[in-house]
Amino acid sequence: MTTHQYRHTVGPTTYCFADLKDLLAKASPARSGDQLAGLAARSAEQRVAAQMALAELPLRAFLEHPVVPYESDEVTRLIVDGHDAAAFAPIAHLTVGDFRNWLLGEAADSAALARAAPGITPEMAAAVSKIMRIQDLVLVARKCRVVTSFRNTLGLENRMSTRLQPNHPTDDASGIAASILDGLLYGSGDAVIGINPATDNVAQVTRLVHMLDAIIDQYAIPTQSCVLTHVTNTIEAINRGAPVDLVFQSVAGTEAANKAFGIDLRLLAEARSAALSLGRGTVGQDVMYFETGQGSALSASAHHGVDQQTCEARAYAVARAFKPLLVNSVVGFIGPEYLYDGKQIIRAGLEDHFCAKLLGLPMGCDVCYTNHAEADQDDMDVLLTMLGAAGCNFVMGVPGSDDIMLNYQSTSFHDALYVRQVLGLRPAPQFEAWLQQAGIFSAISQLQSAMPAAFQPALLRL
Repeated sequence: MTTHQYRHTVGPTTYCFADLKDLLAKASPARSGDQLAGLAARSAEQRVAAQMALAELPLRAFLEHPVVPYESDEVTRLIVDGHDAAAFAPIAHLTVGDFRNWLLGEAADSAALARAAPGITPEMAAAVSKIMRIQDLVLVARKCRVVTSFRNTLGLENRMSTRLQPNHPTDDASGIAASILDGLLYGSGDAVIGINPATDNVAQVTRLVHMLDAIIDQYAIPTQSCVLTHVTNTIEAINRGAPVDLVFQSVAGTEAANKAFGIDLRLLAEARSAALSLGRGTVGQDVMYFETGQGSALSASAHHGVDQQTCEARAYAVARAFKPLLVNSVVGFIGPEYLYDGKQIIRAGLEDHFCAKLLGLPMGCDVCYTNHAEADQDDMDVLLTMLGAAGCNFVMGVPGSDDIMLNYQSTSFHDALYVRQVLGLRPAPQFEAWLQQAGIFSAISQLQSAMPAAFQPALLRL
């Protein structure tokens, strides 16, 4: 495709775009990371011109012109070689603008979207998101239903799960246990009880894995645990006999960015195979947990001139290849250099959720910001509510919404209760039944104020 095909005239001015990745970058809603990289539109008018040119582009163009070269990038090869032509066929004749209209129409119901997902590439998803309003992102994502399972079933309609995140700055066992108890008493933890270790080595990881396993086993909690360490540590912990439920890894949208994380596709496949060999799931065997975030490829100087949101969508191709139980964007964690303020974080979180769901991923979101960003909890309330309306699979539950180990602001156990109550959402069914049986939730799923008797001995041991 020649340069003159990437152009659009607005009034007396004709805007030309060098290639497909330039067009995608200029069409992207404003964010500080693209400005930092010198990729962003120079004016609102240029951005609109790029969006209009993008809307006229055939979806097939993304198969014909990879934004990162096939020969030098294994993520591109994964996207191209794994593309399902039969799933793509019903939408192959569409432009990006036509694709948006189809997604918003009644014909694109949950079943149709699930059938199309293997035929949609990350670049197609990113492109259509760039010409959608927030309400469009919410409406389409809500129609995408992605269900996964391990010890419970996640992603069902009218359910929202939570990751109970009991981090501690010194990995103190009593401090972690207190946070776990606090979260369970507020109905959090059905997605996973997941710890970011302050001391990241195999011995410490193994100790924490055993601790989590003992808690889940003692109280017969239908959930799964994860220590969010590097995948090589988890493989070694499995080799040493640790009772690992889920394998965690941060992933990105280019081979070079993943190398900066110390991973490649072969290593992820090895880790998944190791976890599957343990057979620890009861209702399913989805054993992978991935985290992503806009700006990770740029921060590693591994973005190949591609805008950060398109790079982010490409990370979902990596995740999709390994059939994960959980995926989430840590949307505001990288900082204001990439998403400057609450407005940019809100838009990015909804884009990430939309693109991942469109690609068939069980997507959640860490609704978060760093303390030096131009954002606050009011912004997070807006994003949390919009994600709840959009059918987000899970969010975080952090004591007081303040992660004292990672030093950022997220969502609290109370926030999860809020969004469930306002939108009529419930925990995963097996976990909900356990909450009722344990006396934490009453028969009508309302939080009880008194501590259930089963947990009183645990409090005394802290």
